[in-house]
Amino acid sequence: MPRPLVALGTSDPLVVLRGLEAALAGGPALLPVAPDAPALPTPPPADVRQGVALVVETSGSTGTGKRVALSSEALLAGAAAADAALGGPGGWVLALPTHYIAGLNVLTRSITAGTEPAVVPPGHFDAAAFADAADRLVTGPAAPRRYTSLVPVQLARVLDDERATAALAGFDAVLVGGQATPAALRERALGVGVRVVTTYGASETSGGCVYDGTPLGTVRTALDDGELLLSGPMLAEGYLDDDRRTAAAFVERDNARWYRTGDAATLDDGRVQVLGRLDDVVISGGEKVQLGAVERLVRDLPGQDGAVVTRRSSGEWGEVPVVVTERPLDLDTVREHVGSALGRAARPTAVVLVERMPMLPTGKPDRRAVQALASD
Repeated sequence: MPRPLVALGTSDPLVVLRGLEAALAGGPALLPVAPDAPALPTPPPADVRQGVALVVETSGSTGTGKRVALSSEALLAGAAAADAALGGPGGWVLALPTHYIAGLNVLTRSITAGTEPAVVPPGHFDAAAFADAADRLVTGPAAPRRYTSLVPVQLARVLDDERATAALAGFDAVLVGGQATPAALRERALGVGVRVVTTYGASETSGGCVYDGTPLGTVRTALDDGELLLSGPMLAEGYLDDDRRTAAAFVERDNARWYRTGDAATLDDGRVQVLGRLDDVVISGGEKVQLGAVERLVRDLPGQDGAVVTRRSSGEWGEVPVVVTERPLDLDTVREHVGSALGRAARPTAVVLVERMPMLPTGKPDRRAVQALASD
């Protein structure tokens, strides 16, 4: 029997919260839609399969749009695994958009904990508004802990504000994900008493399912020719009305269902280190250069935790890495820093200084727009 799919705008996160509560309880499936999000090429269906509770639209930072279909069981399994890893349920400050899986996870975990999230007003993130929300957060005996979830750029802004930093240091855990967290930013946060937990996951895994490199209790990991595969009860049902893409991303292996992440990674005694997108590679002078590895090194430099490394065509080398940043950066310094770790071919050939980094509503860099800036 089909289940109605209800689209809700995300301008009021508490309306999305009520819609998600209904969906988890067996009511209409929920499709959160950002007011300013570009429409996908095809409209959503009016109905979905009975097993689907939540549909997350994602355009990605580089790929084409898709609608990820998640069941109640997957969402609740992810919430339970996270609570077990963090030390139990608690109250949450919501600082992320609720059309984004990490923001929806905050709502799911609030629902399962029986708490009401304290909401940072949607729109441009403001550290003072975050501190205000932290002041409003109410916890109780059944869920006494304090949590929030941020992307790296938000964490950096909080750390630039004394009052917001003091508030953040009072949380039991601060989940930071959505993209790689620069080591320097993490160390800066830990140095002022902020309990940072770096997360890795995707809409297809009901959000973060690897914390500080360690898979949550019900998560299995594997490598297939260097690509990270994830398995567990929090996997999505697939993509709405896209059997071809579903079959490519979700595969049967070792009597289990796995999600092909598209990320290059290493596994060391079960610990996951993500190296970057498999397709985010340039061939420079005949050598393969992983742009994610270059970007991590650039972000370790002082003041460069928001820098992005992209590609530019080169008549001599084919393609070359280019750094795009909001803060001045000496090219010779970055070339020496990267080259000493990754070799000559990985050295960026230019630094492009921009007034403001193009960003997606999720808080991630808009990599297509960044590449266009580098090409220009």
